[in-house]
Amino acid sequence: MQSSPGLTMREALTLWRDIVVRGLQNNAYDLSTRQTGILLTIYLSPPPHTIKLLSDTLLISKPAVCRAVDMLVRLGLVKRKRDEKDSRIVHIQRTVKGSVYLSEFAEIINTVSGNNQPLEVLSA
Repeated sequence: MQSSPGLTMREALTLWRDIVVRGLQNNAYDLSTRQTGILLTIYLSPPPHTIKLLSDTLLISKPAVCRAVDMLVRLGLVKRKRDEKDSRIVHIQRTVKGSVYLSEFAEIINTVSGNNQPLEVLSA
């Protein structure tokens, strides 16, 4: 099996740094790595999403997921909605604001990495 040419460690870390710095300059949110991972999981994985499912998927404690989701809700990037059949279950759902945020961040990644391919639109 032949390996494909990729970035060196320095190039990969420099790319990541440049993306993060550009994101901080262009976005109003300074999300933690945990918050970003949870947000991306909610938008890139099919629903349903609950604190328990996110905890199990990401191998993060439920209290840590809950704290991160609380912040994402305060920022309007996700919302909580009670299950219509079982009010004990709370679903974490996408929002338009979250879709816009991630679309703008994807554009930053595209620009910094030199990729000129058009991006698909994330839906709320």
